[in-house]
Amino acid sequence: MIKKFVYSQKVAPYVFVLPFILIFLVFWFFPLVNSFVMSFQDSMLGQDPKWIGEANYSKLLTDKVFLISIKNSIVYMLGTLVLLIPFPMLFAVMINSKLMMGREFFKSSFFLPALTSVAVAGTIFRLTFGEMEGSLMNSFLGLFGVEPIKFLKDGNWSMAALLILACWRWTGVNMLYYLSGLKSIDNEYYEAASIDGASAWQKFRTITMPLLKPTTVYVTTISVYAGLAMFTESLMMFNGNKSPQNIGLTIVGYLYRQGIEQNKLGYAAAVGIVLLVIAMVINLTQLKFSGMFKKEED
Repeated sequence: MIKKFVYSQKVAPYVFVLPFILIFLVFWFFPLVNSFVMSFQDSMLGQDPKWIGEANYSKLLTDKVFLISIKNSIVYMLGTLVLLIPFPMLFAVMINSKLMMGREFFKSSFFLPALTSVAVAGTIFRLTFGEMEGSLMNSFLGLFGVEPIKFLKDGNWSMAALLILACWRWTGVNMLYYLSGLKSIDNEYYEAASIDGASAWQKFRTITMPLLKPTTVYVTTISVYAGLAMFTESLMMFNGNKSPQNIGLTIVGYLYRQGIEQNKLGYAAAVGIVLLVIAMVINLTQLKFSGMFKKEED
């Protein structure tokens, strides 16, 4: 009986970990390896794949449409980093303040857009920035005598519309991350700073921002991935995957075009591998510069 108990105690941890290992293998490792192999093939649905080596990657380097999609995705990602890190942090600090009235109301108001379907949100914003008579944005600008703007046919305006949509949907989510980080900061730091005569800005700069660094690193990491992987918002905003002169085409949109619409699975796999490499390089670089890989000193 004792031997059985000891044996079960040794086996139990492995039994608990096994499902996670299987999930990792089935849903991440095997698909990644299969995509990597497929990226070196001329693979189409219904046909036997042909090994073509690095031809897909060589073609990508000279594919102007692919390069446009990379530029659009990187610009969008950088825009989300500029807008969806500092502003949610400031909003979280304001809501966390004891002087703030109606904190729960503002938390709910900021978070509510994240619960909205991206298809519905994209459609609403397409109508808002549309060219039809009575579209919300042009009607508003008309009050100030501004001529109607073709928002979704101009590269700069269309990117601005996508960023506004991103801010509307994700400001509340990032704000909640920062609110969680603020809860972990001991109030004694602020009391000591107040005794030393520190201003609100000095407290924010020397206490809040440094102690929120882990939260900022996390938000930056997921924002890089989300920015590079954006697709559905653009698809709904432009009512399809063919925006004028590809002004709204993203890397994932180009992957969808090649793999699903044109049945070029091998070429689409190469696009996906390039996207993975870009995301990993950017995230590993920012983690390196943020000091997350440094060993803790004794």
